[in-house]
Amino acid sequence: MRRHELEDREWEQIRDLLPSGGGRGRPWKDHRETLNGMLWMLRTGAPWRDLPERYGPWKTVYERFRRWSREGLWDKILQRLQMRLDKQGRSAWDLWCVDGSSIRAHRSAAGGRKKGALLENPTITRWVAQEAGGAQSSTWSLTARVCPSR
Repeated sequence: MRRHELEDREWEQIRDLLPSGGGRGRPWKDHRETLNGMLWMLRTGAPWRDLPERYGPWKTVYERFRRWSREGLWDKILQRLQMRLDKQGRSAWDLWCVDGSSIRAHRSAAGGRKKGALLENPTITRWVAQEAGGAQSSTWSLTARVCPSR
């Protein structure tokens, strides 16, 4: 058993919530194998295409993840597990929080200034350039002396 995969007792708690594979077309791959693939993805944060082959095709795992998200299956699983903890007296409802946020900086947030933007404080820039002892060939020195403040 790998560390991020469901143990037998964990699987038995949610097994009946998963949809049956009935209907037309090819039978579904094993839900447990697919769910373990989803857990691997969530734990590692890797791109879907990097999913190990032991979990099946990445696209199958991704599409089932999206389908279960749309159908509210994750909410049902969370609700069942919360109720189980509550019955055992192990749930602190005022402290319960699931954070699914992912904040990614835009590529322009690398520290460069926008095109056409003036320096925030040209007076300080001139002072810093002079104190740094920049020679006339220094870009800072040239910028500080040639570009007067407004």
